[in-house]
Amino acid sequence: MSRLTKAVLFGLAIGSLGLMIGIAPFGTSLEEAFGLHLLFKLRGARQVPSDVVVITMDKTSADHLGLPDSPRKWPRSLHARLIEKLIQKNAAVVAFDVIFSENRIAENDKLFAEAIQKADNVVLTDWLKTDKVPVFDSSGSHSGNLEIERILPPIAPLQHAAVASAPFALPKVPVKVNSYWAFKSGAGDAPTLPVVVFQVFALQVYDKFIELLDKRAFNEQPLPARREDVLADKSIKELIYTLRNHLEQNPGIAANLLEKLEASKLVAVDEKKYRILKSLIQMYQGPKSRYLNFYGPPGTIPTISYYRILDLPSDSAIDADLIPLKGKVVFVGLSEHLRSEQKDGFYTVFSQPDGRDISGVEIAATAFANILEDKPIRSLRSGKGFLMIFLWGLLIGIGCILSPATVAAAGVVFIGGMYVFSSLNFFRHSGLWLPLVIPLFFQIPLAFLGAVFWKYFEANKERRNIRTAFGYYLPDNVVDQLAKSISNVTQNTQLVYGTCLITDAEQYTTLSEVMDPEELTRFINSYYEVIFQPVRKHSGIISDVKGDSMLAIWAAARPEKSIRSFACQTALEIMQGVNAFNRTYKNLQLPTRIGIHSGFISLGNVGAIDHYEYRPVGDIVNTASRMESLNKQVGTNVLVSEDVLDQLDGFLIRRLGKFVLAGKSNPIAICELICQLDQCNEKQRSLGSVFARALDAYQRQSWKEAMHLFQKTTQIYGQDGPSRFYLKLCENNRSKSLSNEWDGTVYLNSK
Repeated sequence: MSRLTKAVLFGLAIGSLGLMIGIAPFGTSLEEAFGLHLLFKLRGARQVPSDVVVITMDKTSADHLGLPDSPRKWPRSLHARLIEKLIQKNAAVVAFDVIFSENRIAENDKLFAEAIQKADNVVLTDWLKTDKVPVFDSSGSHSGNLEIERILPPIAPLQHAAVASAPFALPKVPVKVNSYWAFKSGAGDAPTLPVVVFQVFALQVYDKFIELLDKRAFNEQPLPARREDVLADKSIKELIYTLRNHLEQNPGIAANLLEKLEASKLVAVDEKKYRILKSLIQMYQGPKSRYLNFYGPPGTIPTISYYRILDLPSDSAIDADLIPLKGKVVFVGLSEHLRSEQKDGFYTVFSQPDGRDISGVEIAATAFANILEDKPIRSLRSGKGFLMIFLWGLLIGIGCILSPATVAAAGVVFIGGMYVFSSLNFFRHSGLWLPLVIPLFFQIPLAFLGAVFWKYFEANKERRNIRTAFGYYLPDNVVDQLAKSISNVTQNTQLVYGTCLITDAEQYTTLSEVMDPEELTRFINSYYEVIFQPVRKHSGIISDVKGDSMLAIWAAARPEKSIRSFACQTALEIMQGVNAFNRTYKNLQLPTRIGIHSGFISLGNVGAIDHYEYRPVGDIVNTASRMESLNKQVGTNVLVSEDVLDQLDGFLIRRLGKFVLAGKSNPIAICELICQLDQCNEKQRSLGSVFARALDAYQRQSWKEAMHLFQKTTQIYGQDGPSRFYLKLCENNRSKSLSNEWDGTVYLNSK
């Protein structure tokens, strides 16, 4: 399978996964809760249409007018006065977001009804009541409840006086309000308050609307001919039902209306009428439930306290400090901006940290303003949106597979940033809501991490294949970390950081002289099984075996502490295994010495003509071999360089000083590797402490003190090889005259 084919398959998987999440209700909930929230926060507040105003029945008004805090208890005669003031100010429509489902003082109700009748532009709110009806199964047991929604209109005098009434229900906290019902499912698709208010407001262009409309489509249920007929019959809701049904059943009608509107050139003559007509047509085309395009935090929509309208004098010239009300749609309801006084708040994206929420009347005004400017939030949750999610995942997946990890990481960050910028731009200017959570927080991480793991497994597969190929001529001689970069097994050489471990067995020559070849082969194979096992266990590679000697290496592209630790653990386990092996063959002993050194080596094919061996080459290998030989002279088993022990913890060591090994010119600090720290005893710790003091005295040319301390170590540990080695050096050096530059370095002339 080609790399491109794999990339396409991976992209298809990422796209399909994103598509499944996007279609699921879980995906929709995530986008609403986080994606839409983020877009609103990034966008911030925006300009409110100038045609809408809120009059709030706030506590300030209650205090000023000496009224109860609850607006429902206010005398309805005050509402009559309010309507009269609004008529004087030429308000276009007045909408009360207050429930008037109960009779109060008859005289006040009468005054209120008369004011509504006179204004002929007042819309009231219906109460949407939910009744729970018990449901029983065939056995008569109660199996649940059926919720039935009923619309309860205002009291009869007010209902008959109003131009229309409509419900407006929203979910309460803790559910975040993101949308509203334009036509309420569950209540007979009844038009809600914002729709009814807009239809009343749009009666000013009704005559033009009738001109554009093809009346032949409404032969069975003809529409009123004039605006005055609609108002006289109070048939606003009947008009809405008729238009909604016809436009739903005949989608071509709306398209035809829009074409005629554009052809009429009304936009050049009267832009306001053009805007209202276009929004009216679009209102009937939209879905029943619509997302709210909020304008900002609580109070963003222009708001006036109730009492200030009542206090206005009849002279309309003396209200310059108030918002002009002429031609405006006025929503009346409770809208407090102080959390302690708020009684009608809804949790939204713009709810404030201090607890202030947007009120119900503000949400109703927001929905109306959205319809007016034809800028609702349009969710791309249809076929186009799902196709976009799929294609996004496909392209991101292909890009991550085909690009190196660093390029892919930078690429997804850049592309993700551009996607957020583009999404915000669409959201700000057209209200188009592109999905954010699924593309950014699901598909991008899945594509990137999936590509990383895919490449990791592919690389492992390649390394296994290369190891198999090399195994035909020299088993296990390829380092895993470099296998992916070796293209020519007969020529390639790599510079790597390696740790070399070299072993050598004493008495092998003697055994080879007294044992027949077959017996020696079985014996030495058993020995190799013992020393190979720890190397394999700790991820080492056996590079070379000659007679009784083994060379094992740990290699990486750069210095790594882990491979040095592996080598030290391997050495200690080899010694434990060899000791157990020697106890098994009591008459056939192979005491083993080990040298370990680290540094950069050349790893590759060494040879010529038709014979090559894959092996490490460099001073590190030679130095490790010299250190292994040094064990014989100082009487130790495992010697390691300080380069190996750099920043390693967990091992008990004894520093033996600096040595210039045979054939070398530069000194190297050498230590004896004794055991792991959690396995050492007090005797071993005491030996190391006394030996360190003795070595310090030796390096200071304090021969008497050094000899005393070296002798003390032999008392602690018996015939200690390093102590006997330095005692001999002390005997030789104390009779010599050494220069002041002498630092205790030991020079060796033979292996």
